[in-house]
Amino acid sequence: MQKDFLSIRDLSVYEFGKTLDRADRVKKHPDKYRQALKNKILAMIFQKPSLRTRMTFEAGMLRLGGEAIYLAPSDIQMGSREGATDIGRNLERWVDGIMIRTFGHQIAVDLAASCRIPVINALTDLSHPCQALADFQTLREHKGALAGIKLAYVGDGNNVCHSLMLAAARGGTKMAVATPAGYEPKPEMVRAAREDGKDTGFSLALTTSAEEAVSGADAVYTDVWASMGQEAEKAERARIFAPYQVNAKLMAKAKPDALFMHCLPAHRGEEVTDEVIDSPNSVVYDEAENRLHAQKAILIALMGKKADHD
Repeated sequence: MQKDFLSIRDLSVYEFGKTLDRADRVKKHPDKYRQALKNKILAMIFQKPSLRTRMTFEAGMLRLGGEAIYLAPSDIQMGSREGATDIGRNLERWVDGIMIRTFGHQIAVDLAASCRIPVINALTDLSHPCQALADFQTLREHKGALAGIKLAYVGDGNNVCHSLMLAAARGGTKMAVATPAGYEPKPEMVRAAREDGKDTGFSLALTTSAEEAVSGADAVYTDVWASMGQEAEKAERARIFAPYQVNAKLMAKAKPDALFMHCLPAHRGEEVTDEVIDSPNSVVYDEAENRLHAQKAILIALMGKKADHD
C-alpha cells in the first residue's frame, strides 16, 4: 500500500480485495493480532465529532497493542492557530500515525504531504473511505461475493456515495445512484469510478428516480439528507429529499432478501423509517461493527510490521 489512506483510490483492485480479506481475518482471529501495533501511537485529529469513528479507531489501536490520543478541535484549532503542514511536521516527531476527520479534503492531503508517517482519512467532505471498506466487508459477509450484485444508493450524492462508487468499481459491483436533480455525486468522482471499474464488471447508473435505482437491488443504502456543516439547509433539503425516503414501499422494489444499509447516525422518520432500519434485513449495526475490523486492517497495513500483513 501507499504511505497514506486518503481515498479508496489509494487501493488497487488487488489491494482492495486483500484489505477486505485481512479485515475478515482480524475479525475472526482477533487474538492473533493483539500485539500487531505494540508500542505504536495514533494521533486522532477531530474537526468533526463522531461516535463510530472515535470508538472504532481508539478501540482498534488498543486491541492491536497500541495507543490512541484524541485531539479535539479546541486542542489544535487547525487552520486558525496552526496550519496542517506545521501540525504534521510536529506530530511525526511524536507518534507513528495520524487519523483525521475534517471538512475540506485538501486539509487531509496537505497533512499527508507534510509528514513522513501514515495519514488516514476518517472522513472529509469529499470522501469516507473507511466507511466504504466496512460497508463492502459487510456486503461480502451477507451476499458471499461482490461481483455482479446490485447496490442501490438513494439520497444525497455526498462523500459516502463517492467512496461507495469507488469501492464498487473495485469489487465489480453494479451500482445505481438516485438523487434529486442538483444533488448528484461530483462529476469527477463519477468519472473516476467508471475509469477504475472499466475492467472489473462495474457499472454505474445515475437517475432521479429512487424506484428505478432500487429495482432488483441486492442492497439499498441511504445516508442523512443534511450532513455536518449543512445544518442551515436542513429544512429545504427535507422538502427536496422527501420522495427519496427509504420505506417499506420503496424496499419492496428491491429483491426480497435485499439488505438495508446506512452509515449512521440515522435520522429516523426522515431518510429511513423505523420499519426498515429495524427490519431483519437491516445490517446497519454489522456495518458499524465492521468499522472496527476494516480500520484495524488499514492500521496494520500502514503502521505494522511486514509479518503482520500476511
